[in-house]
Amino acid sequence: MIVELPNSTTAEISRRIDQLHKERGESAQSRVLTLLISTDEEHLEDVVETANTASREHPCRVIALVAHPEISESRLDAQVRFGADAGAGEVIVLRPTNGLTRHLDTLVIPLLVPDSPIVAWWPSKAPENLAEDPIGRMATSRVTDAMESPNPEALFTALRANWSPRDTDMSWTSLTVWRGVLASMLDQPPYLPVESVVVRGGKRLCVDLVASWLAVALKAPTRIERTEEDTLMGVYFHREDGVTSLERGEDTTAIISQPGQAEQRISLPRRSMVECLSEELRRLDPDEEYAEVITNGWKMVDHY
Repeated sequence: MIVELPNSTTAEISRRIDQLHKERGESAQSRVLTLLISTDEEHLEDVVETANTASREHPCRVIALVAHPEISESRLDAQVRFGADAGAGEVIVLRPTNGLTRHLDTLVIPLLVPDSPIVAWWPSKAPENLAEDPIGRMATSRVTDAMESPNPEALFTALRANWSPRDTDMSWTSLTVWRGVLASMLDQPPYLPVESVVVRGGKRLCVDLVASWLAVALKAPTRIERTEEDTLMGVYFHREDGVTSLERGEDTTAIISQPGQAEQRISLPRRSMVECLSEELRRLDPDEEYAEVITNGWKMVDHY
């Protein structure tokens, strides 16, 4: 069900949501958090679909902000989605125009789920300083996806310069499975120290992040070999007994190679946006490992 509320106010939107809850015999108190999404018309439906799917694991109120500062008239058009159009919660789409776009925090405050965490998500364009952004200031956790921005390198440089403990990026979240496999590979005999590390891959942030993570975790010289393929292609640990590696295979597989052993093929699918968002909604505390990677590990690797 989609309810249109043109030229509305936050008070009117809040009343309409309460009315819909009563009609459906449910309570907003079952929502465990509020997910604020700052997006545009082009990406709106895709990110709402992602949020709806993730909300089935984490029931939440989704508030999608689609600002139109270029429109001369100041007004607030809204949409409230329930049921099949809203996952395990409700979706509120706010389209403020003109001067209202400068007060997005004021618009969303009356619509937040009381006494619950707030996650702010910028699925494409993001402010360079999340902690100083009106939406970012009120958030318990702030999530970006710099690779989807018009200039990923410039944005991530700014995000690192202005980083604060509540910030993270989807490129880091996409590495969870890779990091788990790599850690388990080194947690097996013969337990030899890693002398150096090579990370092969393209210009995606996940390549730089995994190299920075390994550099700071292993305290070993780490370098990146750029490939024509855009994504992370392989990690190679050089030790006294030879090279232990994890290489991306075909489709959703990867190959583990160890000296004196047969190759092992494992399942290693690329993580979907739903999986990454679900992880971020599950982990609302500051990610200390990510903090160490972008503040210290990043400086230990040549990224060019």
